[in-house]
Amino acid sequence: MRSHRLRVVAVAAALLVGLTACGGESESEKGESGKAGSGAFPMTIEHALGKTTIPSEPKRVATVNWANHEVPLALGVVPVGMAAANFGDDDGDGVLPWVSDKLKELDAKTPVLFDETDGIDFEAVADTKPDVILASYSGLTQQDYDTLSDIAPVVAFPEAAWATPWREIIQMNSKAIGLADEGEELIDEVEGDIRKTVAKYPQLKGKSAMFMTHIDPNDVSEVGFYTAHDTRAQFFEDLGLKTPGSIAEASEGNKKFSLTKSAEQVDAFDDVDIITGYGDDKGELLKTLKKDPLLSKIPAVQRGSVYLLPGSAPLATAANPTPLSISWVLEDYVAELAKAADKVK
Repeated sequence: MRSHRLRVVAVAAALLVGLTACGGESESEKGESGKAGSGAFPMTIEHALGKTTIPSEPKRVATVNWANHEVPLALGVVPVGMAAANFGDDDGDGVLPWVSDKLKELDAKTPVLFDETDGIDFEAVADTKPDVILASYSGLTQQDYDTLSDIAPVVAFPEAAWATPWREIIQMNSKAIGLADEGEELIDEVEGDIRKTVAKYPQLKGKSAMFMTHIDPNDVSEVGFYTAHDTRAQFFEDLGLKTPGSIAEASEGNKKFSLTKSAEQVDAFDDVDIITGYGDDKGELLKTLKKDPLLSKIPAVQRGSVYLLPGSAPLATAANPTPLSISWVLEDYVAELAKAADKVK
């Protein structure tokens, strides 16, 4: 339904331009999808790694790193190449289920998939002959950025690696392909989905939540957690949850998206109502936490207000909010967090 409404908005915008412009709109002013652009070209986009000028509306869009391809796809533009999924890919085809659904909806073939197991495959990216490379949510180094810039204009992250909020991912990537207005419409619709879902679970409001990183059940000598700079932790605010003081304090004065504390310091997490994070399919990690003499003292572990996502399944992947994954995972994710919230007195 969302994509249908977005297409209607885009078509309406195109008709309006056609009525008001002398002689109508030339083909050079349209993207490969045929949609009218809502941005003026050339445009310059500032980001953490420099300034990027995009001379004209891109016809061939490539994306690298996690989730950037979801923005053009959500707006009806199929990338010529994108990163293969390396986590949560349940069927091994390199495409996450919500992306696969969108490709089917657009009646489109899977774009070229870049294998980023050992870093960005610059040669593969170059082979797709892109007009722009989207990476507003990424971990690009300056060297990565410089190398990619020799291929095409690159839109990197605005402030810190892997810390771009989902709204800003949409805003930056949609602007770069000339569909800024449609990007704002997408944000409005995702926010509407969130509001409707969260309204069903009032017990979440005001609870504090922490998102743990991957923990090895064989070594629980330290606990990893995502900071307030990370999109997983930031997403809690969309769900009516809040950042615990312990996490906020640890996040100050740095731009790191994750940190660790030794097991001897876990009393810092006494102010955490709900803990979520990456678990395993059999629940062994949670059992380990409950049995450990130190980690079992964390109040959330003691009372059971813990929800660990199932291994590397798509649900675990989608807890990192991205433009297409949010609505796909929302109901299941929020319902499980609400069960944990019910145990907080």
